[in-house]
Amino acid sequence: MMKISLLSTFLTISLLFTACSKEKKEDANSMLSTNEFVLTSLAKKQYIVKKSADGFSVDGAEGKVILLDIFATWCPPCQAEASHLASLQKKYKDSLLILGITVENNIADSKLEQFRSSYSAEYTLVNSNENSRIIDAVATKLKLGHNFGIPLMVIYKDAKLINFYQGATEEEFIESDIKKALGK
Repeated sequence: MMKISLLSTFLTISLLFTACSKEKKEDANSMLSTNEFVLTSLAKKQYIVKKSADGFSVDGAEGKVILLDIFATWCPPCQAEASHLASLQKKYKDSLLILGITVENNIADSKLEQFRSSYSAEYTLVNSNENSRIIDAVATKLKLGHNFGIPLMVIYKDAKLINFYQGATEEEFIESDIKKALGK
């Protein structure tokens, strides 16, 4: 009888704590809109990306061209593109924001820093719990499904899609779309 009573008490307490933790998690998620994503850079700066009917925008980057680079540190085409994206970021520094979003879940910041150092990825790299959620949203918006090629580079201006590329892409093609978006 004592064992049954003890077991019942233990189960009741376990269920109570489980319910509380789920409730807290739901409260935290309800604070974030399903159309907003908070991405944190390696420098610990937060970027709020908003999904609209036409595309994506970034708070504080109004009027800029936004390039979302969905990549992996182990991907050879992603490694090859990094220096080209850095070149474009430097050339269009006041009118372009590149956000490198890794597909790798729970990657260590040190691994992203190593990628940046090894491949001259001198643009914003984000490492956030929101990465997979925004990647899914972008792929869904582009009707690519879940198994799309990387790198996937998507260019937006004022939340409107300019163009997107899957796989290795020449820097000149990307620059041409950036110029087009800027009206040059």
